[in-house]
Amino acid sequence: MQLSDQRIQAFSSLGIFIKDYLNAVRNKGFEGLDYRFDHIDRAVQKAKATNLWFTDESIQLALAAIVSMLDEKQLKDWTDIYRIKENSEPKIVGVILAGNIPIVGFHDFLCVIMSGNLFLGKLSSDDAYLLPALADELILIEPGLKQYIRFTKALMKKFDAIIATGSDNTSRYFEYYFGRYPNIIRKNRNSIAILNGSENEEDILLLAQDIFTYFGLGCRNVSQLFLPLGFELPFLMKSFDGWSSYMHHHKYFNNYEYNKAVFLVNRIPHFDNGFAILKEDIGFSSPISVVHYHFYEEYESLSNLLILNREKIQAVVSKDAWWPESIAFGKTQHPNVIDYADGIDTMAFLTSL
Repeated sequence: MQLSDQRIQAFSSLGIFIKDYLNAVRNKGFEGLDYRFDHIDRAVQKAKATNLWFTDESIQLALAAIVSMLDEKQLKDWTDIYRIKENSEPKIVGVILAGNIPIVGFHDFLCVIMSGNLFLGKLSSDDAYLLPALADELILIEPGLKQYIRFTKALMKKFDAIIATGSDNTSRYFEYYFGRYPNIIRKNRNSIAILNGSENEEDILLLAQDIFTYFGLGCRNVSQLFLPLGFELPFLMKSFDGWSSYMHHHKYFNNYEYNKAVFLVNRIPHFDNGFAILKEDIGFSSPISVVHYHFYEEYESLSNLLILNREKIQAVVSKDAWWPESIAFGKTQHPNVIDYADGIDTMAFLTSL
């Protein structure tokens, strides 16, 4: 059996393990879990205690997204696209991981291991437990992978290539320190939605998932709505009510109250439903609890605007994916294994090293 096939089977088995864990949590709760889930469950509890943005719901959603990514046939079809070498001297790929949403760096981890290279992960302090726990489970499934996986808390020194995810500010430091190495350096991006007025309540409920999942902290969360002239904003706000439980999450609600106060003091027009704010603004990035909207008159001018700002956009969503190269409402947090961040083919980069 080729090494790539062994890795596919290992990751597929990891997906089954995660699925079993999620089913056990849903059926029995954390108190009644089987001993084989002790390690991953301890990591989940530590992650929640360390980062209050990481709730049971958000961690379980992130794990479920990984399960859908680790289907054996999907992994085989994906890797068949590339020429993966049976590498006797794998390259050391340093991966600087973000911590904005749970296990956000898993896809990079998967790509590095499946490409036959060695993963050297620099964890974010905001998400220091979940990925190492999944890596430990993967090694239990396929012990031969242990030599390909390392994590470090220290400054990276010995590596052959870099994948770094951060903000626009940190990306400048990444480019300064790592620019001489083969690299993928990711900056701030946001996702947008384009509505055409044909949307019904069910559509907007799906759009609300794209906006509010993970408290809106991910690059695949929608932060800007492009609306046709005359679109009724109260219709949007009413459909967001399903996420009103966020008013009981103190970190989120603190952000909401702060932004609301700023808008009121400065007499900035906005719509408010008690936990989320709609504000007319052309900006693609919005503060926590705030969603920007902008009215457009014609498709051509909107298309030109998006082309001009394509490096700021992670994903575009629309009803039934009617807008070219968009995805359907409700799908932003369920990427396929071939959906690469910033549109940069990570596997092509890794297999070319």
